[in-house]
Amino acid sequence: MKGNGAKAVLIAVYGNRDYEDTLAELQDTLEASGFVCVAAVAAVAEHSIMRQFAGGRPDAQDEKELAGFAVSVRAGMEEGTLPAHPVFPGNRPYREYKGIPLKPHAGGSCVGCGLCAEKCPVGAIPKDKPSETDTGKCISCMRCISVCPQKARSVSKAMLAASSLKLKKACGGYKRNELMMPQGRS
Repeated sequence: MKGNGAKAVLIAVYGNRDYEDTLAELQDTLEASGFVCVAAVAAVAEHSIMRQFAGGRPDAQDEKELAGFAVSVRAGMEEGTLPAHPVFPGNRPYREYKGIPLKPHAGGSCVGCGLCAEKCPVGAIPKDKPSETDTGKCISCMRCISVCPQKARSVSKAMLAASSLKLKKACGGYKRNELMMPQGRS
């Protein structure tokens, strides 16, 4: 993908905990491909694994706020007030990602339809054996669980309960969406 100087707005959606180095890594990736990053948004959404955190989000208030962010970014681009090379939050070098132990597996009600394998964004479910999961490839996004028409895929209930308790402090409360739009002249 080649940006050829096109302006880009970084967007990170996170499950009410933190987006850590996501914006920094996305900025570095896009700028290496020739894009010019001018603004960033960190948007809260329901946690993909522990749905009690940020449950029901984005909600109507979030949608209104995010629409307002879009208006502000567009105005900044049209007025030329956004800097060409702002630095967005995150560490460089990025924090090492070690994965999480919650990996979905198929239970006995799996009929082998393959929808989970088709929808897996990283190819962690073999198309010829959709009842299996390559835990080395799996990023624990839980897409396979959400798309399974038989509700045959799940994670360990004990691990889920333990993880929920561990993350309660970090994921509890109401987190705000963030707009990062440094001012300057581009």
